[in-house]
Amino acid sequence: MRVLYVAFGGMRWDWVPMMWIIAILTMLVGSIIAISQSDIKRMLAYSSIAQAGFILVGVIAASPAGLAGSMFYLIAYGFTTIGAFAIISLVRDESGEATNLSKWAGLGRRSPLVGAVFALFMLGLAGIPLTSGFIGKFSVFAAAIASGDTWLVIVGVVASAIAAFFYVRVIVVMFFTEPGPQTASVVVPSAFTTIALAAGATVTLVLGILPQPVLGLVSNAGLFIR
Repeated sequence: MRVLYVAFGGMRWDWVPMMWIIAILTMLVGSIIAISQSDIKRMLAYSSIAQAGFILVGVIAASPAGLAGSMFYLIAYGFTTIGAFAIISLVRDESGEATNLSKWAGLGRRSPLVGAVFALFMLGLAGIPLTSGFIGKFSVFAAAIASGDTWLVIVGVVASAIAAFFYVRVIVVMFFTEPGPQTASVVVPSAFTTIALAAGATVTLVLGILPQPVLGLVSNAGLFIR
């Protein structure tokens, strides 16, 4: 970010169009490919491409608010993703990690706490209100609108709607789908995994309800970068 704003600040209209293209492609392509995935790890991997596009929206805004939004988004996404992958490492079958979505059928009913925490992470990644993901998306979109990048925000909202589909699909499978003959079970987490889960869930929820302290910190950092 500092390279763009300090080294190329005077050339904004040279690099912004290229960043527009990259942001739009990453948001849409990542979301569309993620929809077709039946493997949860692959779904999260492709969705991370879309998440990178959302972060770029704040960078393109080229304002203190945009930088702050992007940094907040990075923090929120980082903790939520760590927590999500920690849950995935606990869901296993006879061959190891059970990453096929069909094996997660009914998991929320068999292991309500694990299902609820993973649902929280999915809602956070989808950007649902009262999660850190919502504050992150709102921050970068608001900064982009203030900078006149309304069409980029419209594309971002469409990509968010697409992404919400596959995140919510996981929740539906866990809580509202009858388990098949080959379903996975949840193993006891290690101390490290427990810490990762607790940190991820806490940050996802707390930053969605009380984001002001962290927003203040990243706003100051955004001014420093500029």
